[in-house]
Amino acid sequence: MTTYRIDVEVRFEIEDLYAEYADVLDTEELERWPKLFVADAFYDVIPRENYERDMPLAIMRCESRAMMQDRVRAIRETLMFEPRFLRHLISSIRITANGSDEFDVTANYAVLETLSDEMTKVLNAGRYVDKLVREDGKLRFKQKRCVYDSSVVPNSLVYPI
Repeated sequence: MTTYRIDVEVRFEIEDLYAEYADVLDTEELERWPKLFVADAFYDVIPRENYERDMPLAIMRCESRAMMQDRVRAIRETLMFEPRFLRHLISSIRITANGSDEFDVTANYAVLETLSDEMTKVLNAGRYVDKLVREDGKLRFKQKRCVYDSSVVPNSLVYPI
């Protein structure tokens, strides 16, 4: 097995991608969300139990950037929900290089949710299991799997995690 070295510049680039991901969702600039992915990307929000058993059932699943754009359109135009603020906390980023421009990345996440008349609460927590590739000189998500820890998910899960 070939081991590829991850230099500091690439690490910062990956961390910047994760910071941008959180910012896009936290500022509700959802139209920018699909642009962080390659065209044939895969995205899902899946319980840990299903992920560990290799069962595909997920509560949110997009099999391309076009499906992500449809998700954004649905949130903007058809879904009705109480306004909320989200804060993504991403930590413990671990990177494995699979080539000069391909990376497997895992990171812990917690998403906090604040409704206008409620205290802030933890909406969802787990880990990202991602594959990144370089496209047109920029790193993008090829796969983003949001593997959440709890078997219970609030019915208020509207936005991507």
